[in-house]
Amino acid sequence: MLTVTEAAAEAITALTAQEGSEDSSGLRFAMHSQQGDSPQLAVSVAPQPESGDRVLGADGGPKVFLEPEAAALLDDKVLDVQQDETGEVAFAVLPQAQSGS
Repeated sequence: MLTVTEAAAEAITALTAQEGSEDSSGLRFAMHSQQGDSPQLAVSVAPQPESGDRVLGADGGPKVFLEPEAAALLDDKVLDVQQDETGEVAFAVLPQAQSGS
C-alpha cells in the first residue's frame, strides 16, 4: 500500500486548505496516460473520492484518493515532497525502502 510521509501529509493538508475544500477532500491520483514503459499520473485536489477509489488517511487528517489503476501502480511506493533549486515544492513518488537484514 502507498505510504505517505509526514512532509507529504502536511503538504496535502496545506493544499486542500488552500483550495477551501471541506474535511472530506483529498489529493487524488489517477492514470493519465501510458506512454511506453512510463505511466503518467494525474494529480488533483478532489472534494471527495470517486466511485471505486481507494481512500488512504484518517478522519480529520489528510486524505489520498487512488483510482484503481493508480492504486495498483503506487502499491509499493512512498509519497513524499521534494523542493527544487527554486524553492518550489512538488510531490514525489519514490520506491519503498526494502526491509532486510
